[in-house]
Formats: sequence, C-alpha cells, structure tokens
Amino acid sequence: MVRTVEWMNGVVRLLDQSRLPETVEFLDCRDYREVADAIRTLKVRGAPAIGVTAALGIAQGAQVVEAVDFESFAEAMERVCDCLAETRPTAVNLFWAIDRMKRRIKVMKGQPITAIKQALIHEALTILEEDIQLCRAMGRHGAELIRDGQTILTHCNAGALATAGYGTALGVIRAAWEQGKKITVVADETRPVLQGARLTVWELMQDRIPVTLITDNMAGSLMRQGKIQLCIVGADRIAANGDVANKIGTYSVAVLAKAHGIPFYVAAPYSTIDLCTRSGADIPIELRDPLEVTTLYGSRSIAPAGVSIYNPAFDVTPAEFITAIITERGVFKPTELADAFHRSRM
Repeated sequence: MVRTVEWMNGVVRLLDQSRLPETVEFLDCRDYREVADAIRTLKVRGAPAIGVTAALGIAQGAQVVEAVDFESFAEAMERVCDCLAETRPTAVNLFWAIDRMKRRIKVMKGQPITAIKQALIHEALTILEEDIQLCRAMGRHGAELIRDGQTILTHCNAGALATAGYGTALGVIRAAWEQGKKITVVADETRPVLQGARLTVWELMQDRIPVTLITDNMAGSLMRQGKIQLCIVGADRIAANGDVANKIGTYSVAVLAKAHGIPFYVAAPYSTIDLCTRSGADIPIELRDPLEVTTLYGSRSIAPAGVSIYNPAFDVTPAEFITAIITERGVFKPTELADAFHRSRM
C-alpha cells in the first residue's frame, strides 16, 4: 500500500498524484510554500491527505522561523498557516489540521522556541499516524455492511492516495477484501480530472482487488440492470445536518442509488464533520480552472475555443439521500452524526 505523504528529515515527500498512473514519482517539498503549491495544484489531494500535508507544511515552516520571542514566532507562524489555508476552500480537514497546529503553538507559550518547533513536528507526525489508524478503524466498521459477492460503486478517489494511507471509502473496501469477501468494484472515471480512472483504478489494481472502470454517465444503467449492490464514497466536508460535500458527480450517484433502492454510504473521519456549518448550502464550493474541462491534461483541446465553462470541484448530497455515514467511531445515520460527535467529546 502506497504512502501518500511522509516526513523525511525536514522534507515533506509527496507522491505526485498528477503524474499517475503513467509515472510513480515523488515530490520533495523543502519549503512550506512548495507544500501549499502541491495542495493547490492537486499533486496531493483528498481531504484527509490535505490535512496531514498541511500539518507537515506548518511544522516545516516553523523550522526556518528566526524569531527568538514567542510573540514574533506566533506572528510568523500565522503567516505560514494563512498560506496553507488559502490553497483549497472546501475540504474542512485542511482547516481542522491547521487549527490543531495553532492550538499546539498556543499551549506552549512560555516554552523555548526550539522546543515549540520540535513539538510541531511531533504533532504533525501524530496527525499522520492517527489518520492511518482511524482509516483502518473506519474500514472495520464499514466492512460489516458489505456482503460476500457484492459489487460496489465508488466515485472519485477516497483511498490511500486521499489519506495518509489505507483510505476512507477504499479503506472500507480494502477491509472487506482482507476479510476474504469476494467483492468487485466499479469505479466512475470522475470527470473532469479523472481521479477515478487515474487513481482509484490504479490503487485497486495494485492491491489486486477486481475493478471495472466506467464513464460517469453509465452508473444509472448498471444500477437498473442490478449490477450494483451498494455505493461507497468519501467526503470533503460534512455539515451539522448530515449533508455531504464530495467530488462533483457524487450527488448524481446518490440520486440514482435512491431511485434504485441501493444503499449509499459515505466514509469519512470525524475531522471531516463541520458542526459550524449548518447545512450543505453553507459549504463553500471550490471553482477550478476551466482548462480542466476544455482540455486533456491542459494540452489537447476537446471543446471549441471561447465556450463558457462552469467547473465546480464539488457538489453537495443532501442527508436524505445518504443511508449512513461510516466513521472511525462507528456507523451513524446522517441525522445522528451531530449528537454522536458531541457525545464523543464529553
């Protein structure tokens, strides 16, 4: 199983997902601004992976701050955090990780700056390891929902590539496969950046889990033929009422699943739950470069020049279309999630 992000003696090493599946290439970021650029340009993507990477970027940025007093150090770190926070607006894990690193700085006021710098490295690495463990826990909970012989539809990539390792939606699938269940996966291609075709299929083939690639507009036909038994996707932000923001096209899959009586599950860690956002209507949706739609890999044109383009990276699936949300702490109905979150913090 591939490691998406690592800390190597002060260098943030990322698997460059923009090069997959043609080339497995690693990108060594030696400055937090390079980390921010890697997040912005989708060299690393997936809500949990973005959070982990941002935490490592903050730890990296701290090491070169020359301030000797806490106030100056905290001010410099605020600029580092702002740089990373400006990369992508929808994935709440990014802001969760940044806030966690800020809290670590705050509670260490009065300690030597060198100690704070080391503590930030430790905190970022803890976030990384926690992500892997919670994904495995999520996988165990979710695998109970999968029966032997079923075919699962997934959209976009919510696997090891979207986390520090193992995955959310694909973590559930991996866990079921490791339990010996003879499952198969159908992966939507996920236009316009093709995360399903390039990344999900690549991951599953690496693990020798049977997978079939389809275009995004084939899902309904397969459901009507009885060839899909359940759907599992990831999430970039979950609102307090259980609405879920995920890769564009997820809402369409959820509507189709409901129309055909097929369970639709979301797998996401607690860090993806944003109780400050009341509903999906309040979730900021990132708009991306029109060239993603009009060209292939930014070069070959597939649309007439000058055409108007609308390219939202995400859509929102209302809670009523979601059968359950799989977390590291169990499986909950969307309407139960806020109460479960509060109970876990008591």
